[in-house]
Amino acid sequence: MGADGRYDLDEQLLLRQLKEGNERAFTYFYDSHSAVIYRKLKKMVRVEELADELLQDVFVRLWDKRHLIDPEKPLRAYLFLIAQNLVYDFYRKLNRDERLQTAVLKDFTESYLHTEEELFAKETEELLHKAIDQLPAQQQLVFRLCKLEGKTYQQVSQELGISTATINTHIFRATKSIKEFMYNYNHVAMQVIIASVITDLARKL
Repeated sequence: MGADGRYDLDEQLLLRQLKEGNERAFTYFYDSHSAVIYRKLKKMVRVEELADELLQDVFVRLWDKRHLIDPEKPLRAYLFLIAQNLVYDFYRKLNRDERLQTAVLKDFTESYLHTEEELFAKETEELLHKAIDQLPAQQQLVFRLCKLEGKTYQQVSQELGISTATINTHIFRATKSIKEFMYNYNHVAMQVIIASVITDLARKL
């Protein structure tokens, strides 16, 4: 960027070359702008994998629409507009497609239960306890003793006078119920996020 706020002649030349289909010019702009576009996308969609996919879509769209490039104007602003439109399209599709919602929520929910450390992470502790509170009394007791207090199945078996097989059944059913609770909780939260993002982006378009 020059001192007068305009692009340097070399960059203007590269923009003209990109507009004409020069792949080296495309690589230059990808290397120059992909990091900042990724940060914007990640802030909007909050999921790294999705931001990665949308970033690639942004530059595919740039290449496909390169004939629309104005070499006299900053490319970054054009890239931001493409990114914003792609996010808007994604959330509109997500709002209509229940199967897509299910897939996104499945990945999100499994992140809570991928490991015990993640399950009991500070940011999910309150939600976890809400889920545990919904369990039948015996399941709740067994889950708390085994998973929260760290007791072995054998210790809990002796303490409660039930078999380890019964304990295993309680843990399996409790974990399934907790996952369903978190899924439903996050499903409602996602609907709110979708509505909010669509409304916010619509104002900017």
